[in-house]
Amino acid sequence: MTATEATEHDLAEPAPKASAGAVPQPAPGATAPQAPPLIAKAAAELVGTAALVAVVVGSGIQATELTKDVGLQLLANSTATVFGLGVLIALFGPVSGAHFNPAVTLAEWWTARRGGAGVTLRETAAYVPAQIVGAIAGAVLADAMFGEPLVKWSTHERSAGHLLLGEVVATAGLILLIFGLARTDRLRFAPVAVASYIGAAYWFTSSTSFANPAVTIGRAFTDTFAGIAPASVPGFIGVQLVGAVVGLALVALIFMPGRSEGG
Repeated sequence: MTATEATEHDLAEPAPKASAGAVPQPAPGATAPQAPPLIAKAAAELVGTAALVAVVVGSGIQATELTKDVGLQLLANSTATVFGLGVLIALFGPVSGAHFNPAVTLAEWWTARRGGAGVTLRETAAYVPAQIVGAIAGAVLADAMFGEPLVKWSTHERSAGHLLLGEVVATAGLILLIFGLARTDRLRFAPVAVASYIGAAYWFTSSTSFANPAVTIGRAFTDTFAGIAPASVPGFIGVQLVGAVVGLALVALIFMPGRSEGG
C-alpha cells in the first residue's frame, strides 16, 4: 500500500534535502555524517518494501483465517499496515528516505531535476527495481509463512472505473502529504503521518489504497485477501502515476513560495 516516504524539495526552485526519515545534522564543529553508499540505500528500499508487502499480505491471510467478517478482515489488515509502515519509515528513513514506492521516488527525482537536493537519476534507477523485487519477495515470504503456494497469480479483479478513481485519489493524497510535510519542514512527523494516511485511505477509498506501483506488482503474486489480478495491474499503475502528477500539482499550488511585504 502502499505504502510509504520522500525528500524535501521545492517544485519551483532548488531546496535542501528532507526525506521521510531525514539524516540528522551534526552539531556545530562536529564531523558531518557521510551519506550511505548507493548499495546500502538500494538494500534499504528492497528490504523495506519486502517487509511492507509481507505485512500487508501476511496480515490479510491471518485475518481471513481468524474471521469470515470482511469488515473485521479489512480492519485487521489496515491496522497491521499502519503500525508496520510507521516502524519501517522510522527505521529505514535515515538510510534511503524510506520511499518503498516508485511513485514517490519518481516524484522526488522530478522535483530535484533542476539541481536541487533529492534522488539522482542513478539512485532512481537503483531504487525502483529494488522496490519491485522487494515487493515480489515480500509477497512470496508471506505466502511461505502461512503455508500458501509461494507464487499463485491472484484472481481478484480490480479493474472497475471507481476503483481506478480511488487509486488516483489515494496516490495524489500520499504525494501531497509527503511533499507538503517537506515544504513545511515537518518531516519529523512522517512515520506517524504517512502511516496514518494509508490506514485512513484503506477505508475512504474504493480501492483500499494501494497507492504504490511496486506493491501493486507484488500483490499480483498472491491469490489471497490482499491480491490483485495481473490483468488489473497495468490500470492500477497507470492511474497511480496520474495521481502522483496530481499530487505534485497540488503541492505547487498549495505550498507556493510566499512573497515578502515589499515584493
